[in-house]
Amino acid sequence: MDIIKVKANSRTAAVAGAIAGVMREHKHAEVQAIGAGAVNQAVKALVLAKGYLAEDGLTVSFTAEFVDVTIEEKVRTAIKLIVDVKAGTTVPDDMPKHVSEHVSNTAVSTPEMTEIPPMEDNRQRSETLPSF
Repeated sequence: MDIIKVKANSRTAAVAGAIAGVMREHKHAEVQAIGAGAVNQAVKALVLAKGYLAEDGLTVSFTAEFVDVTIEEKVRTAIKLIVDVKAGTTVPDDMPKHVSEHVSNTAVSTPEMTEIPPMEDNRQRSETLPSF
């Protein structure tokens, strides 16, 4: 399966359609973006694709990671968004059998959530605010 590569000037709806299409067929997609503009477009496309796939009864989640990519003999750092069907998703009755078996057999582990205590503010507070 190919990685969906997103540029800063990529059309969000087109990328979302590509993500949704790959997810419907493979139940897994990888989206790659280099630069803030491209990452912005990729995340917006994921939100749109999530809505498209919800209409089909699929709930998706994604994780992000840094990857090194060589472009024209230069190493660049990209963001790779890995999209999968969320554990516990109910597969629609009209979904092809090979797809529904994959979704049912996909095990996704969820890490234990630990509550993080609030940060203590140790700065000295002044009774009067400085004027600028």
